[in-house]
Amino acid sequence: MSIYLDYTADTPPDQRVLCEYMIAAGEHFANPNSAHGAGASAKKVIDSSLGKIAKLLKVSPEELILTSGASEANNLAVKGIAWASRRRGRHIVSTFLEHSSVSGALTYLQEQGWEIDLVNILPDGKVDLEHLKSLLREDTVLCAVCAVDSELGTVQPVGEIAKIVGGHPNCRLHIDATQAVGKIPLDLAGVHTASLAPHKFYGLKGSGLLYKAKGTVVEPLIHGGASTTIYRSGTPDTASAAAFAAALEIAAGEFDERLERVNELNQRLRQHFADIDRILINSPADAVPHILNVSVSGIKGEQMRRLLDERGVCVSVKSACSVANTPSRPVMAMTHDRKRALSSWRISLSHLTTDEELEQFAAILDEIISSN
Repeated sequence: MSIYLDYTADTPPDQRVLCEYMIAAGEHFANPNSAHGAGASAKKVIDSSLGKIAKLLKVSPEELILTSGASEANNLAVKGIAWASRRRGRHIVSTFLEHSSVSGALTYLQEQGWEIDLVNILPDGKVDLEHLKSLLREDTVLCAVCAVDSELGTVQPVGEIAKIVGGHPNCRLHIDATQAVGKIPLDLAGVHTASLAPHKFYGLKGSGLLYKAKGTVVEPLIHGGASTTIYRSGTPDTASAAAFAAALEIAAGEFDERLERVNELNQRLRQHFADIDRILINSPADAVPHILNVSVSGIKGEQMRRLLDERGVCVSVKSACSVANTPSRPVMAMTHDRKRALSSWRISLSHLTTDEELEQFAAILDEIISSN
C-alpha cells in the first residue's frame, strides 16, 4: 500500500500529455534549427506549442523561453536580470519563502557583491507590503517573490506587489509561479519574468518555461547559438514543448472541477485536525487547498516523515530541494517559533487523491501521534 500525498513535489503525468509527447517525439524528431523540411516541421510544432501556451497565459509567444525546468528559469531570471542591471544597482529584495533555486541564486549573487534584503512575513503568511515599500531603493534592480509558497501554500498579492515595484523604474519583478499554475488563476500583468514547470501540473519533468516581458533585458546563462531565442542556447526539445502545451491546456480546462475536489479534501483534513490538540495547522485559511502544512508538538518534521513513510504514506518535510533537518524558513518567518518550524511537514493533495486514501492516512497519523 502506498498513499501519495506529495503532489506539490511532483505529479504523475497525465496520459494525454504522454500521448502528445510520444507523437511529437516520434514524428518530429529533427532539430528545429535545421533548414531542411524535417527541421521546419519540428519548428512548426514548437511554434504551435508556444502559441497555445502564450494564449493561455495571455502573453506573446515571443515572451516565452523554453528551459530545462523551473530551477533553470529562476536562475536565468534572477542572475540574468542582476547581471544585465549591474550598472544601475546591486540591490535585490526577496522573501524568506522562496524555493532554493531562487534563494540559492541570491546567495550566489550576494557572494559576488550584490546586497540582498528579505521582506518580513505577516502572521497570515503574506509579504508585508509596507516593509517592501521601505526596502525598495533607487539602486534596487530586482524583487523576487513566489506567487504561491511551496511549503505553506500562501497566495501572495502579486498584483499589489507589481504596483509597488512599478513605481521604481530600475527594479524588475520576478515571480516564481511554479506552484501557482493549476491552483490559482495566474495574472502576469506588471510582472517582468515568471517561471513555470509542467511536472507540477501533471506534465513532464525536464522541461520548464520562463516568461520574459517585452523590453526586459536578461543576460543568458547558456551561450552558444540563438536557438529559438537569444536568451537560451541549445537544441529545443520539440516533444517537451508539445507536452507542456498539452498539460497547460488540460490544467486550464479542468481547473474548476479539480479545485472543487481538492477543496473538499482539504476541509475534511482541517476538520479532523481540529479535534487533535497536538496538531497545529501552519497553512493560512486562504492558502491554496492543495498544500496543508502542519506541526505535531513533540515530533520533529523529519521524524514524522520517516514514521509515515514506514507505513506507506508519502509526504514532505519541506520542498523536495530543501536542506534536511533545518527549520522551515516559511513557518519560522510566519510564526517566529523554532520548535514549530522544526516540527512542520507538508501534506499536498490532488484531485486524484481518493476518499479511502484520506481515511487511511488520518487513521495512520492518529496511531503515530498516540504512540509518540
